[in-house]
Amino acid sequence: MEAINYVATPIKNFGKESIRLVKRCTKPDRREFNKIAIRTGGGFVVMGFIGFFVKLIFIPINNIIVGG
Repeated sequence: MEAINYVATPIKNFGKESIRLVKRCTKPDRREFNKIAIRTGGGFVVMGFIGFFVKLIFIPINNIIVGG
């Protein structure tokens, strides 16, 4: 019986905490969603430019080193 409680108690606690989390969470309104979307898009653009410039710098350096 103790082994069953040892397994069942964490599962029951996880279920309770999951239900509490879902009840507490809310959908973002339009303004909050737009903020998140703009910042995420901006992050993609910034990371894209960083990757482009790193590639732009290291391709010639690699060709010089390798002798290509």
